[in-house]
Amino acid sequence: MNAPLRFNEALLIAGHAFQPFQCVAWAAQDGHGELSLTVIDRTSTRIGRKQIPRSACTDAQQLASLLAQARAELSEEGYALQPWVMPA
Repeated sequence: MNAPLRFNEALLIAGHAFQPFQCVAWAAQDGHGELSLTVIDRTSTRIGRKQIPRSACTDAQQLASLLAQARAELSEEGYALQPWVMPA
């Protein structure tokens, strides 16, 4: 993926990267803040949280790398995630 991502695309991608868990992704209304991700399990317990710089949200490679890092951190803590690849 060479074209810059739109912010809404980044939100959707992040939302799907942590299945089978739910990922809630949001950004501040001012449009200048970071992308905040919170991953919750089936009991609504927060199991992970990640802040992604807004600049990384438009770069598919950077976003993929940061999401992979967050996934690895959850895996190291014993959470089993479904396989995931960055959409093309």
